[in-house]
Amino acid sequence: MHLLHDPSAPVAAPISFDDFLKVDIRIGTIVAAHPFPEARKPTYKLHIDFGPSVGIKQSSAQITAHYRLDELIGRQIAAVINFPPRQIGKFMSEVLTLGFPDAKGEVVLFAPDQATPDGARLF
Repeated sequence: MHLLHDPSAPVAAPISFDDFLKVDIRIGTIVAAHPFPEARKPTYKLHIDFGPSVGIKQSSAQITAHYRLDELIGRQIAAVINFPPRQIGKFMSEVLTLGFPDAKGEVVLFAPDQATPDGARLF
């Protein structure tokens, strides 16, 4: 298991609150989801609406173990929107979709437990 996914991994070094504020984590709604067969690991391509101030961004997400394409549309998720875009094969991933590992290391999406306006920022 990767160190980041290991629940027994040591706590990360302390950071300042100002460092935390540099990470822009927003809520968005998945408006489209497609297979990504070219990826090395089972992955989906997501289009996520972060509201009028951010718009629709795309992300690749290794979430195939727990989620079917048809059940992702309309689902709200959290993502980091201010990392530089990352080329994944022929696909440009613009945001980092957030999740936590289950007991087997498979991704469980991080999402609000109540409807939240798209584009709302974590604080």
